[in-house]
Amino acid sequence: MALNKIRKIMNENGLDGMLLRKRNHFSWVTGGRQNQIVLSITEGVADLVIFENEIYVVTTKMEERRIKEEELAHFPHEVKVVADEWYKGSDHLIAELGKGKVMGTDTPFEDYVDMAEALRSVRSILDETEAERYRKLCQDAAWSLESVCRRIEPGQTEYEIAGMVAEQAISKGIRPQVLLVATDERIYSYRHPVPTSKKMNKHALLVICGERGGLVANLTRVVHFGPLRQELVDHKEKLSRIDAAFITSTVPGATVGEVFKKGIHQYENEGYPEDWKLLHQGGPTGYDSREFIATMDSETKVQEHMAFTWNPSLPGVKSEDTILIHKKGAEILTETGEWPCIEVTFGGQKLRRPDILVR
Repeated sequence: MALNKIRKIMNENGLDGMLLRKRNHFSWVTGGRQNQIVLSITEGVADLVIFENEIYVVTTKMEERRIKEEELAHFPHEVKVVADEWYKGSDHLIAELGKGKVMGTDTPFEDYVDMAEALRSVRSILDETEAERYRKLCQDAAWSLESVCRRIEPGQTEYEIAGMVAEQAISKGIRPQVLLVATDERIYSYRHPVPTSKKMNKHALLVICGERGGLVANLTRVVHFGPLRQELVDHKEKLSRIDAAFITSTVPGATVGEVFKKGIHQYENEGYPEDWKLLHQGGPTGYDSREFIATMDSETKVQEHMAFTWNPSLPGVKSEDTILIHKKGAEILTETGEWPCIEVTFGGQKLRRPDILVR
């Protein structure tokens, strides 16, 4: 399916070939296989060069054997692997394959045409095989985060809590792209809180964006030890309605900007008209934690089989899950059924949004 989409882009844009260097594109094309070593960069150690009738993987001899034996062994298409010594690199091999041809690329290379946006627009529509992989990933990511929420104790540092989440995620083959932890007053001070050495007293907010097979699952959960203050009760209930406004508005045919405006309108209805400015509100997801950050001006149309993660927040709370869009509504992929939820009726629809786990 991915190859068909890529070749369609090539034909529509008069391209002879396409160079794909980004890790998520390697996973997209190969059905979830990996080509990365360094997780902090977007490019992998094996590049794809796709033509109308041929597929090349370009790498170094240092990586060649593992790529062939572990990543390409079950790929159902014939692939030609070309490699050179690690100290010579692979750029000259790519240049030779594209010599005299009109080439597109997802990463700047020579005079190749930038096709990153066109690729993003088609990879964000998931087929059923991808959706099934995504469901399993989202359940595993949610289990990883929620299981830690049930085991953390006052006195632990944010670093320790983050380490527990990472341990659970990595044990399931999930690589954290984003791992945030805030406790107590830091939840109120920072909407994007990286973990620190601060010890938890009674309130914790945990976030993971976890990647496996190129796809990324995103969710937030909040834990509180002891009874909630009335302010926090009010905030979590208001937030559930704001989140419901985003989710119920994310329907095929609407623009992302229209969805965004409806979510912001609900912030106003709940008495917090400025809070959306303190944190981006999310957007389409799938092969990136956010394919792009939604704004009022986003003209991309919501389509069936697109995934989204909205992440509205109010003081002390944040609501975030990964959803898959269908004709009849959103499927919440990161809902395990084992986390306390707030039942919300919004726009004639009933939704379950994550509650605060009180321990």
